[in-house]
Amino acid sequence: MMFMMTDPIYPLDPTTLSISNSQAKEIGARVAAQYQGKKPYDYGCFDNFLPLEILEHVREEALSMGSKDPEHASGNEKLKTSFTPDYLPNYTKAVFHALNSRPFIQFLEQMSGIKGLIPDPYFQGGGIHRTETGGFLGIHADFDHHPLMNLERRMNVLIYLNPDWKEEYGGSFEIWTDDMSQKVAGFAPIMNRMCCFSTGRDTMHGNPEAVNHPRNEPRLSIALYYYTATWQEGRTAQSTVFKQRPGKGDAKSNEAVLRVVRDLVPPLIYRKSMGLIRRLGR
Repeated sequence: MMFMMTDPIYPLDPTTLSISNSQAKEIGARVAAQYQGKKPYDYGCFDNFLPLEILEHVREEALSMGSKDPEHASGNEKLKTSFTPDYLPNYTKAVFHALNSRPFIQFLEQMSGIKGLIPDPYFQGGGIHRTETGGFLGIHADFDHHPLMNLERRMNVLIYLNPDWKEEYGGSFEIWTDDMSQKVAGFAPIMNRMCCFSTGRDTMHGNPEAVNHPRNEPRLSIALYYYTATWQEGRTAQSTVFKQRPGKGDAKSNEAVLRVVRDLVPPLIYRKSMGLIRRLGR
């Protein structure tokens, strides 16, 4: 179910990019019922999330960055690149910092019920994501450990920057059951739609249908990840686990290989082996 209203859900001031802590917490509590208790895991989809002029400015600056070589080229991921906030124009950089600030964290905590959320100052894996025509990201569960801060990944936030986007243009965000028996939900990446979810080792999601915009416009999104200080010493980190959709001809799942390696080798060797496994999956 999507939560819709006339005014922006999270009315960040377009000039100062500020909002009071109390207002942010109240908004989070208001939408908690639309987020918590979902199956197979907690998630939410909220249209008209921010004041539109904020995202129009961000989209303009994102497009000004142009395209660059894809970061990965495999059967699981194609024609996708990202731009970290440190290298983005000033307004977009400020928007990212606003979404890593105390009010937004309190909004997320009230909405999700997860206390002690920590933003990522390194934006590891986050930033502006850009997927070109023909590009996709297969169904997967994310890496779950921030190695620099030794934190556990708990939430993903995605805000889309694509005006007049239609479902047939591909690139929809999809939620699947862990056993890949059912696609639970799908959301086209339309302008000012925010999709968010609580992450874990079995929270399968992705945008597996190739982007196919009639004017070859890229699929653009803001991506941010949030953590908690709940990582237990001795636990082995999970790398990104891809799975196949039934009957779709997706690349072979890497789950079995990752599980064997994770269970049998020391953590240091496991981390170093991930690069080799990813290359073998291309």
